[in-house]
Amino acid sequence: MLRALLFIIPLALMIYAFIDCLNTPEEEVKHLPKPVWAIVVLLFSVVGAIGWIVAGKDRRPRTRGGAGGWVAPDDNPEFLKSLKDEGQTGQPDDEDLRAREADLRRREEELRRRERGEDTES
Repeated sequence: MLRALLFIIPLALMIYAFIDCLNTPEEEVKHLPKPVWAIVVLLFSVVGAIGWIVAGKDRRPRTRGGAGGWVAPDDNPEFLKSLKDEGQTGQPDDEDLRAREADLRRREEELRRRERGEDTES
């Protein structure tokens, strides 16, 4: 089992590094061009894979949102305010609630009549 791990772990590391290299945008690659990194990972397996992971990619977290960035609607206070201003908050108004409540009462009464065996068609 240990012999298998000594083969599988470096292979998995090389495959991970190669796929990560191929999927990384060109502007995030550091020190060497992307095709050269792919060749280094393939030719020098473990050393190339570790080199890619350590030095080949800009791994700083990307900042999203902020000045000029995209913000999800749920997190955008301006969008939420515009919904409130337009009355489109998704909350039913009092008239809607009364109509729903009356419909539920009607349905409950109909079910009770059926349980008692009364004819609802009359």
